[in-house]
Amino acid sequence: MKKDIHPEYVPCVVTCACGNSFETMSNKAELRIDICSSCHPFFTGSEKIVDAAGRVEKFKKKYNLK
Repeated sequence: MKKDIHPEYVPCVVTCACGNSFETMSNKAELRIDICSSCHPFFTGSEKIVDAAGRVEKFKKKYNLK
């Protein structure tokens, strides 16, 4: 293998939009994410629709859903 071509592997603090944070290893010192296991509907069991452009309402209106 060639020497000095790989990025440095350092401890990384991952921060979610919900406020949860945890530490892992990465080639960056800090990461910011939108969804983590503390707020993802699959892990929490609650349905949460993230809709920034009104697509859900548009779909419901188009197919006459409540």
